[in-house]
Amino acid sequence: MTDQSPPIADFQLITRAGDEAGQKTTYGIPLAVLAELTHRCPLQCPYCSNPLEMEVASAELTTAEWCRVMDELAEIGVLQIHFSGGEPAVRKDLVDLVRHATQVGLYSNLITSAVMLTKARLQDLADAGLCHVQISVQGSESIVADRVGRFKNGHVKKLQVAAWTREVGLPLTINAVMHRQNLHQLPEIIDMAVALDADRLEVANVQYYGWALKNREALIPTFAQVETTNQIVAEAQDRLAGILDIDYVVPDYYAQRPKQCMGGWGRQFFNISPSGKVLPCHAAESITGMEFDSVRGNKSIRWIWDNSEAFNKYRGTGWMPEPCQSCELKEVDFGGCRCQAFALTGSAGNTDPACAKSDLHAQIFARATTESAEAQDRFIYRNFAGGAVEAEEL
Repeated sequence: MTDQSPPIADFQLITRAGDEAGQKTTYGIPLAVLAELTHRCPLQCPYCSNPLEMEVASAELTTAEWCRVMDELAEIGVLQIHFSGGEPAVRKDLVDLVRHATQVGLYSNLITSAVMLTKARLQDLADAGLCHVQISVQGSESIVADRVGRFKNGHVKKLQVAAWTREVGLPLTINAVMHRQNLHQLPEIIDMAVALDADRLEVANVQYYGWALKNREALIPTFAQVETTNQIVAEAQDRLAGILDIDYVVPDYYAQRPKQCMGGWGRQFFNISPSGKVLPCHAAESITGMEFDSVRGNKSIRWIWDNSEAFNKYRGTGWMPEPCQSCELKEVDFGGCRCQAFALTGSAGNTDPACAKSDLHAQIFARATTESAEAQDRFIYRNFAGGAVEAEEL
C-alpha cells in the first residue's frame, strides 16, 4: 500500500459452528476493507509495506473484477472501502471504481501519495462520490521528504493536492510515516497538518516488515527519539483537541506489550491484493509457506473469510504457545503481530518479540538500540527489480 493502512473500523459479529459440537465461534465481518488496486507507484519509499516481490500490472484485477468484488463486499455487510496501492491513482479507472463503490453504497477513502493527482481529477473523484482522502507525507519540507520518496518536487505537489482536497470539499487525513531520519521534523509536520486544515494526522512509526525490514538499519529510531516523540505527540493531542485528531503508532521494538495487530488475525480486517488474493493483513504474504485464496477462484469472499485455512490459522487464541496461552491479556492483543513474529523468530506461530514476556524481547530491544546508534543512513529504495541502493553523497 501507499504507506500505512487506514485505522481499523468497528466490526459486526457473525456466528458459525465452532470446531467442537455445541460450541459457537464469533468472527467479525469488517465494516472496512483495504483494496490494493496496484503495486505500481512513482515513489520508492524504503518502508513500503508492499511485498518485496510485487505484482505486475498485467496481474491486476480488471475494472469489471473490482466492481464484482465491491458488489460482493456490499452484499455481506462491508460499509467502507479504502482504495490503496502502490499508488491507486496509477489506475486509469479510479474514478469509475469510486463511482461503482458509491452506487453499491460503500463509503470510499483514497490512500494516496498524491503526486499523480490534478485538481480536475480530484473534482471528478468527488463528483463520483469519494468520501475521504488520505495523503502520505515523508517530511515537513522538500529536502528530507523528496529524498525519502525518491521523487523530485514530490513534497510541493503533496501540499498542493492537500489544498485542492479541501477546496473540492473532501475531508483530509495526513499520514506521516516516521523513522530515525525524519522524526526531528515531527513538530513541523504537526503544524503543517493544522495549516492544511486536515481533520486527522496519523503519526505512524515504521513497522518492520516488507521493505521496512530490508531497510531497518536506516530507519529504526533511537530510544531517546521515541521518548521525545511520545512527549511531542501527547502535548500536541492536548493542545489541538477539537482542532486535529492525532493517532499514534509506537515502534514495536521499544514496546513492552505487542499491539493488537489489525484487531487480531482474521477478526476485524482483510485486504485484497492487486491480483485478488484475500489476505488477513496487508503484510501476510511475507509469511512464506501460506496459501491465500483469491477472488478469482470459485469461492465467495464470505466463504474465504469464514473457512479459509489462512484466516483460521491464527484466529482466536487456540493456536497460541506459552507464555501467550496463559496470559491474562491474550484476548486483548491476540498474540501481537504474526508477520513480525515470523520476521524475527522464523515462525509466525511464536510469541511476538515485541512482548516483554517473550524470551527474545531483550535481544530485539538491544538490536534496535545498536542499529539506531550505528547510523547507517543509506536507503534501499523500493522498486520492481528488488531494490536500488541510494547513492553515496559526494
